[in-house]
Amino acid sequence: MTERELILKIRKIDKLLAEKRERDELSRYNTGDKIHFKQLDFHKCKKRIRWVFGGNRTGKTECGAVEVVWMARGIHPYRENRKNTEGWVVSLSRDVQREVAQRKILKYLSEEWIEDIVMNSGRADCPETGVIDCITVRNVFGGLSRIWFKSCEMGRAKFQGASLDYVWFDEEPPEDIFDECMMRVVDKKGDIFATMTPLLGRTFVYDRIYLNPGHDDRVWYEFMSWKDNPFLDEEELASIRASLSEEELNMREHGRFSSLKGLVYSEFDENVHVIEPFDVPEEWFDNISIDPGLKNPTSCHFYATDGEKVYVIAEHYESDKTVEYHCRKIKEIAARLGWKTDERGRLHALIDSAAGQRTLSAEKSVSELFAKNGILVNPKVNKQVFRGVSKIKSLLIGDGKTPDLYIFSSCVNMIREIKGYKWGDGDSPVKRDDHAMDELRYYVMTLPERKNVPEKTSDNLISADKRRIRLWMKKS
Repeated sequence: MTERELILKIRKIDKLLAEKRERDELSRYNTGDKIHFKQLDFHKCKKRIRWVFGGNRTGKTECGAVEVVWMARGIHPYRENRKNTEGWVVSLSRDVQREVAQRKILKYLSEEWIEDIVMNSGRADCPETGVIDCITVRNVFGGLSRIWFKSCEMGRAKFQGASLDYVWFDEEPPEDIFDECMMRVVDKKGDIFATMTPLLGRTFVYDRIYLNPGHDDRVWYEFMSWKDNPFLDEEELASIRASLSEEELNMREHGRFSSLKGLVYSEFDENVHVIEPFDVPEEWFDNISIDPGLKNPTSCHFYATDGEKVYVIAEHYESDKTVEYHCRKIKEIAARLGWKTDERGRLHALIDSAAGQRTLSAEKSVSELFAKNGILVNPKVNKQVFRGVSKIKSLLIGDGKTPDLYIFSSCVNMIREIKGYKWGDGDSPVKRDDHAMDELRYYVMTLPERKNVPEKTSDNLISADKRRIRLWMKKS
């Protein structure tokens, strides 16, 4: 072979490799100049139950499909890979499967990796036009993985019996099917992940995943909006925004639950306002606030401030306990933090004004019981709900770029309450599951008025919230 022939052969090989790379969508996923960081956050998360709440065209389905292909091939870059995986891809219907999840998986699954395709309908040599039952994939361990496709319209009975490595829900499933799929991953300690637009409002997903009242540490979620997807055209988005109502935008653009319009603190964003704990300087320690309860929880939080930002740094939250028990637990937290005490070693705290009252059956008030157990409480708190809510909303917004209120991730009950705190009739929130919200307000009302507050953070925020709720209810 002459030198010229060798050069031509090398060029031909380079061209074939380039064409192969051009067809390999997986190798180009989140590489290059544009990176979808929310997709990477999803892939990097090690939790076993992961949920992406995303608007339309935010890129949520892409990351679900890539996750499935990585697991089937055994090439996940952020997780320990398993041999010969078995997984389900669950769509709402067979038609939706064909048009969405199936199409995305075929996009990222190169033909050379496919050992076999079994069809429910259509031809295996043209799978994109039919409905797939199972794809058998060659994995990098030399074995075979299988991707099974399921439809919610099949009913719960069709989701029984299997032992799986993962389940991907493309959009929100019925709760009974979700529960059945949770059973399917128990044996292998597999993964459940979902990508969905929450069009159905406050369903079980809102309660069990978003609020996560049981503090299940396997659960993780994130919101994806149009701004997170770097591949969308801004002019096109502007025209879409103009054609949608505010309520529709809340769901279609941001992936927010429709009924979140009724939230008191709609400004709260867990990805912004919740931070990991750090060593707080002692000079930042400010106050402790308590909302006492007997059968209801006693909520107590420790607050710190650097003079501008407020930090909620520790939490005690328990029900059906005595004052003596609560005091002991609060003092344990204080000792761990190195919290300040007076010359007699007593803590000082704010408390609900009702704690200063004695009942006919009690010899001492709740305030007196706290004092007896080493915590001097001040029941002279400002309980103005409207003004207190307005100040908290102002702290959540900050200067419009960075907030002035942060909550440590260890304060799980405050986070849960603030996510579910809703307006009731009139200008008052619903009096339910609000113990941390009350004592947060007691504390915030002790803070000096902030100067140079943006106009949008004043009391008109509450009025605007209420107007939006009334408008939405009329439309409903």
